[in-house]
Amino acid sequence: MQDLTPSRDSLDPIEIASRDEISALQLSRMKTSLHHAYDNVPHYQAAFEGADVHPDDLKSLSDLARFPFTVKQDLRDNYPFGMFAVPRTEIARVHASSGTTGQPTVVGYTKSDLEIWANVVARSLRASGLKAGDVLHNAYGYGLFTGGLGIHAGAEKLGLMQVPVSGGMTQRQVRLIEDFRADGITVTPSYMLSILDEYRAQGFDPRQSPLKVGVFGAEPWTNAMRAEVEDAFDMHAVDIYGLSEVIGPGVANECVETKDGLHIWEDHFYPEIVDPTTGEPLEDCEFGELVFTSLTKEAFPIIRYRTRDLTRLLPGTARSMRRMEKVTGRSDDMIILRGVNVFPTQIEEQLLTIDTLAPHFQIELIRKGRMDHMIIHVEPTLAAASEIERQASAKQLGARIKSTVGISTEVRASEPGKVARSQGKAVRVVDNRPKS
Repeated sequence: MQDLTPSRDSLDPIEIASRDEISALQLSRMKTSLHHAYDNVPHYQAAFEGADVHPDDLKSLSDLARFPFTVKQDLRDNYPFGMFAVPRTEIARVHASSGTTGQPTVVGYTKSDLEIWANVVARSLRASGLKAGDVLHNAYGYGLFTGGLGIHAGAEKLGLMQVPVSGGMTQRQVRLIEDFRADGITVTPSYMLSILDEYRAQGFDPRQSPLKVGVFGAEPWTNAMRAEVEDAFDMHAVDIYGLSEVIGPGVANECVETKDGLHIWEDHFYPEIVDPTTGEPLEDCEFGELVFTSLTKEAFPIIRYRTRDLTRLLPGTARSMRRMEKVTGRSDDMIILRGVNVFPTQIEEQLLTIDTLAPHFQIELIRKGRMDHMIIHVEPTLAAASEIERQASAKQLGARIKSTVGISTEVRASEPGKVARSQGKAVRVVDNRPKS
């Protein structure tokens, strides 16, 4: 793999500022953001008053813990524009969630918000090892999902030649990567595995592809998957983090030279870690739920938003700003099976240790009698694998999950290509248990 470390003089000064400078900027911006939310969003005025707190009560960064959380239900309750802090005439764009689990959540952006978003995405892509003049294959979905357009604006800001492919049509993805000689790709990690399969199906050696770096986000993925992709393509694989409620992709990003966690762009987004059960703040390096407060957003300020993502905060390394560890799962997609907490990433980690199984999987939850039961659908790496070989691989995976995660599962190894493929964001868990 090539050394893609960006030059020190290409960084924004705040990326390498002292912690005192960063904290002072955060406090000043946080005071402004709290007042902006309180003065212009009825929900925040009511929530602050209900918690007996006022923006003027913020004297230090630690005082933020006195303010109430914002949760996704608050956004749904104020659908569509009740959380906006500026008149609709100042809104330049809206994005929204799919609404598959409830009322869609709508977020808005002023022109200034879009400029800030482009800047933090450009910073993220530069941290990933890309530079002006490089070719970026953007396979994130376009539309109301923030991924495609968010990356698009940042790539333009950085001066990349961008190929706005979006998701799907995997055969064409491979053709364009090869024909346009893409230096980098932005895509969900699960869909990158589908692209890898297609490379091999078309007879291409992925290690000879032009790709130098993949920037993967929108779903949790493991360091084992990083190793799989890096080895397959002989390229760097880095993590990008974001969510629409905070701004979209570009809230945090790994630095290609260290790959030791995602540096949070703390000049725009203030992070906290709280206990997922009690909501009490935790110290840096303690594991818990990630919470964000926006520091510069105009249209849609967000105060202490509970992301449900589980991670911990660590000191900066390649940049002064603090890092977050790779997200290991979400407090709301955690599976509790017979009293054991299980995350899909734990299954993935064990799957990737077995050479005879492909990295594609899907978890199915069913009810057997009065007990919940987990079925893990996988497939072999070789099309010629016999039924006996498939069952042996399935048995091996089941044993690994039992010894590491502590649960008994049923592993079903089907023929190659039978496990559902991602055309964007992976559906890792299918819950077929009775609803009543």
